[in-house]
Amino acid sequence: MFTFDKKKHWEKIYETKPLEKVSWYQSTPETSLNFVERSFLAPDDKIIDIGGGDSLLVDHLLAKGFQDLTVLDISEKALVRAKERLGSKAEQIKWIATDVCQFKSDSQYAFWHDRAAFHFLTDPQDIENYKRVVSQSIKTDGVMLIATFSEQGPTKCSGIPIQQYSTESLANVFEDDFELVNTQIIDHTTPFDTVQNFVFCCFRKK
Repeated sequence: MFTFDKKKHWEKIYETKPLEKVSWYQSTPETSLNFVERSFLAPDDKIIDIGGGDSLLVDHLLAKGFQDLTVLDISEKALVRAKERLGSKAEQIKWIATDVCQFKSDSQYAFWHDRAAFHFLTDPQDIENYKRVVSQSIKTDGVMLIATFSEQGPTKCSGIPIQQYSTESLANVFEDDFELVNTQIIDHTTPFDTVQNFVFCCFRKK
């Protein structure tokens, strides 16, 4: 029986494709940064980027003066690439190479950012594990921003089936512990000039 190896898959992606040639590439992640700005975070509030890989979000957060940043990704190669890009600034970031569904945090975060990681979870048990992790890892009144492909978006990414969501269905997943406070539908243009429709949902921990 074939068992899909998530870690091996993503290590190969980051080993073979440069940053500017992956579909999720953004030189400036404007939507995510706008949600951060609207969350009125203090410079020393803890922020974690889930599935951040070698994206440029952390670069922009550093430039805005945030001091307690963590990037989590299943791919060690992705994190190595990000560290190499940042040079000495990488020492200001906490780097965690793990599957988010198995993440055990020793901190509680004020802002949890997940752009296009959660929608890869198609196994109900993985989704339940993710819900448990976020419930434990985000402080009361903390913010969780999750972006997934919408119901008008792709059904696959990087050769893997994903789970599409609407605002309502995503809110229903997290309704036990989180209140939906804002949402936005975004068309993301990939480096290949294709368009991916995303739903961004911003939640506050009850």
